[in-house]
Amino acid sequence: MKILVTGATGQLGSLVVEALLKNNSAKDVAVSVRNPEKAEALRTQGVDVRHGNFDQPETLEKAFAGVDRLLLISTDGDNETRIRQHQAAIDTAKNAGVGFIAYTSVVNAEKNTLSLAEVHRATEKAIRESGIPYSFLRNNWYLENEAGSVQAATQGAPWVHATNNSQVGWATRSDYAHAAAAVLAGEGHENTVYELSGKLRTQAELAAIVGEVLGQEINVQNVDDAAYADIMKGAGLPDFVVSMLVDMQSAIREGALAVESDTLEKLLGRPAQPLSEGIKAIVGK
Repeated sequence: MKILVTGATGQLGSLVVEALLKNNSAKDVAVSVRNPEKAEALRTQGVDVRHGNFDQPETLEKAFAGVDRLLLISTDGDNETRIRQHQAAIDTAKNAGVGFIAYTSVVNAEKNTLSLAEVHRATEKAIRESGIPYSFLRNNWYLENEAGSVQAATQGAPWVHATNNSQVGWATRSDYAHAAAAVLAGEGHENTVYELSGKLRTQAELAAIVGEVLGQEINVQNVDDAAYADIMKGAGLPDFVVSMLVDMQSAIREGALAVESDTLEKLLGRPAQPLSEGIKAIVGK
């Protein structure tokens, strides 16, 4: 059985490959990457390194050849670009005879109000329409998404957000990666939809955990969208990034990530990693 991971030199993909290699032979693992030279360390371990560029579908034909099970990790970019890239990958997978696609989506994709959810709705639809057996890995928020706030807190900055008391199911990127690896290498996951969340917490509760790790009191400031935008601009972020962050805060405030589920731990076969451990990794403790 040949398992292929796209984006395998990225933050999530590299962790998925690492998890796969713990329980699977390297000869059964392949990766599709834009820059094969960046995956040289994987090649030396016996992993089948293939060149695959989502903007060059002809490269995907060779990358997906002979693949039984594929992990399609969502790409970066604007929504239109990502939808186009994902469609190209799905079409190529179908033509190559790939037998199973796992796709990294977002929680409650059909109704999620995050702007990025548009990409995941379109991609899930395309996968369903392809007829290829699938598993949608609907990940909640990565703890690492809050790395900027965590690092700022180490310098005594306040913990600023605009989400009121809304909840988020944070989990570490490593746990999401191990869940993906379990689905890729496991059986009985055909045509499944997995809502993957950690324990639901508010921003204030997360900040309290950060404070415990740092051994300091953190000033949590819940502000409105306008004030949040001003603070982000003051931090030197470009306008388009500020607009995106404000939209995210608004959607989270409306409950976009308040999806409760124990499926992540079921796939892991163990409790989720404590957020305190993930925070220690962020700050280098």
